[in-house]
Amino acid sequence: MTWTELVMAAAPMQGDQPAVSDVRTGEVLSYAAFGRRVTRAAQGLRAQGLRYGDPVLVNVPLGATLPVAVHAVAWAGGVAVLGAAGEARMMIAQDHYDPAAVKVDQVFSFRPAPGARPFAELLSSGAVEFGPLAGPAFTLSGERVFDNTELATDLRRLAARLVIGKDDVVISAVSEPFRGLRVIDLAMMSGARVVVAHEPSLVGCRVLAQERRATMVVAPYDLARRLLGDPILRVVDERAVVSSLGL
Repeated sequence: MTWTELVMAAAPMQGDQPAVSDVRTGEVLSYAAFGRRVTRAAQGLRAQGLRYGDPVLVNVPLGATLPVAVHAVAWAGGVAVLGAAGEARMMIAQDHYDPAAVKVDQVFSFRPAPGARPFAELLSSGAVEFGPLAGPAFTLSGERVFDNTELATDLRRLAARLVIGKDDVVISAVSEPFRGLRVIDLAMMSGARVVVAHEPSLVGCRVLAQERRATMVVAPYDLARRLLGDPILRVVDERAVVSSLGL
């Protein structure tokens, strides 16, 4: 299985069960919606001229839309570039972008933005049933390119170490987008639910964990250290989800 295939693997079984909840926006992404949007947006990107290996800027904050944007690009055969500036074939934004900071042919936005076309337009061209088996898939602002095989292999290793199950509810108190994306990937490949908390305080994290009946929290070192000892929560330092990639 490739990187995106691993993340989508639980979708047929989980169906309309929540996959990602965003505390800040209230958005909830189900497994079924994730699989549907990724495969259809991938076809839409290809229909707009995306070729294998083409970079696509992804300027989307950590939340329910980030995994859709990144995995749609990867499933289409492109390279998702996490950043708000640079040169690329296309760009996917949340609700705004700086035209002076980018050189792109087309911009698609999840929310209305001047000069951008609605992301929803990408969902009307059918679906890509089979994504690329290998090749480059993701980069952090072009600094280092990760391929599908590397990301998939690392996900399997992390899953074996962290052991997340389909009944788990994972609080992501991570702020850095790529680390947050890795938390979402890990949880979704197991059929679990992720709650994106956006840098909660210690008290806020505990309250949220109680409200959502969380079983695991992934947090920055200082917060993770203070959460240790909770009889219910498994606590993971956020560095653990990217350390094996050398980050």
